[in-house]
Amino acid sequence: MIRRLLPLVGLVLLWLPAVLGAQQIPGEFTSTPGPVGEGWEGFTDSEFMLNALAMLALAAVLGAVISFHPRRLRIADTLEEIEAPKVSIMYAVIGSLIGIMVVKWGMVVGFVLFGIGGLIRFRTVMRSAHLTGQVILATLIGLSCGLELPHVAVLTTAFDFVLTFLLEIRVTYQLDVRGLPTAEFATAATAYRHALGGHGFRIQSEKKYPTKGRICFIFRTGGSGTRRRIENIVEQEVPLRLRGTLDWELD
Repeated sequence: MIRRLLPLVGLVLLWLPAVLGAQQIPGEFTSTPGPVGEGWEGFTDSEFMLNALAMLALAAVLGAVISFHPRRLRIADTLEEIEAPKVSIMYAVIGSLIGIMVVKWGMVVGFVLFGIGGLIRFRTVMRSAHLTGQVILATLIGLSCGLELPHVAVLTTAFDFVLTFLLEIRVTYQLDVRGLPTAEFATAATAYRHALGGHGFRIQSEKKYPTKGRICFIFRTGGSGTRRRIENIVEQEVPLRLRGTLDWELD
C-alpha cells in the first residue's frame, strides 16, 4: 500500500511549490530569519549556554515529575510501562532542545527538526521507544553540527551523557522462567522469588502460569546486577529439581 502511494506523494511534492507560490504566505513565516550558524564563536555566548542548560534541566525535571507519579508507577506491570518514565524524560529533553533552537534561530529550524524527528519515529524500526528517542536526539545533535551550532551540539551531548547515567542507575530485566515442574510450581516460584529478592533486586511484577509451568518476573537491579551474576545466583540458590529454562529481556 505504501509503495503505491509513493508516486502520488512525489507528484504532490512537485506540485506544492507552485501552489505555495500562488498563495500569500503568512508574514510570520516570511519574516522568520533563516538559521545562521555562529560556528565556534557560539561557545563564547555564556548567557545563552547557561540558559539552555537550565531549560534542558528543567525539562528533564518536569518530565520526571510527570513520569514518576505514584499512581502511574503503582499500576505499571509490563516492561514497557515500567521503563516509560525514562522515555518521557528523554522526549521532554528533545522537545526542550527544539524549543531552544526555535526561540534562538526561528521557526524554520523548528519545523526542520520536528519533521526529521517524526520521520525517524515512523520510518525507523527500533527495539523500543527508548532507543527511538536516542536516535532522534543523536540526529538533532548531528543537525546542530551541520547548522554550524557546535556549542548547542556539545552542550546537549554533555547533558545527555550525564542524564543517561542518572536514568540507568538501575537496569530493568524481564526474566521468563519456563519448564518449571507443575507438581511443585508454587515451591519453584517461591524459590525464584527469594533468590532474586534476597540479593536486593526489586521485583516490580510477577506473573504466574501454573498450567504451563511458567513464571515471569520484572525486576530492577543495581549497577552490579549483571545478567551473568543473576544466573549464578539462581543456580546457587534454586534447587536443581525446581529450575527451569531462562529467557531474558533487557531494557
